[in-house]
Amino acid sequence: MEVNEIENKINEIKSIEEIERSLIKRYRKHIWSKFVKSIKEYELINKGDKIASAISGGKDSLILAKLLQEIQKYGNVDFELEFIAMDPGYNEENRKRLEENCAYLGIPVKIFDTDVFKVADEIAGNYPCYICARMRRGALYAKAEELGCNKLALGHHFNDVIETTMLNILKAGCFKTMMPKLKSDNFENMEIIRPLYQVREDYIIRWINWTGLKALDCACKVSSKKLGSSRADIKELIEKLGEDHVNLDISIFRAAQNVNLDMVLGYESAGVKRSFLDDY
Repeated sequence: MEVNEIENKINEIKSIEEIERSLIKRYRKHIWSKFVKSIKEYELINKGDKIASAISGGKDSLILAKLLQEIQKYGNVDFELEFIAMDPGYNEENRKRLEENCAYLGIPVKIFDTDVFKVADEIAGNYPCYICARMRRGALYAKAEELGCNKLALGHHFNDVIETTMLNILKAGCFKTMMPKLKSDNFENMEIIRPLYQVREDYIIRWINWTGLKALDCACKVSSKKLGSSRADIKELIEKLGEDHVNLDISIFRAAQNVNLDMVLGYESAGVKRSFLDDY
């Protein structure tokens, strides 16, 4: 078989039945098991929850939506699901792709419009990603609250977690990571959960490629005209260091679980800063 024929066969869009089955069978070890482990280990889903699954149209949010659908069907915890997608100002092609992918995957998404891209472009200069992310989060919180949800599920995965840890160390001069769940400061009784916390990005990419679907990338009309992001630099750095250091990513991940407060110069808890001299 010719190489092009093989690629075309791989990229054929699978049926919805094949796609759903693949999460529990074909990718059980590296996706489904890690997803279920995160939910159990960090107690992300409880009986009676109403969870808003945020969909950007990218690979991470699409797989999260399908995983949540599957665990709702086959899990033993009774909870409700809403699927929400914010259009921050997508062009017509990206908006259509978002709608078509969700429809094909059987995701009953509620899409609402905002002007996030426009505002971020106007006020954020050459580095719009941070302000864009904050505005997106706020809009998603508000929509989830409007729908009566108590949790907002985001598609951050294992690589996002370790990249955030290194980003804070190298760029912000502090040690903190991305938490598997976090209560909102501005929306009472609302909590962020990250069920893909232990799922590696490589396997999400493999899954989306196997399905044959074409997910959105960032789809941002603003950042495409701006300078490169610090997060992209950190991702590249981790990948490069990982070539010479076995399990480097695991070590970064575990570092946030193994903080020895007796051997740090200072820390902050509940907004109060403490120095090692306080207990010396």
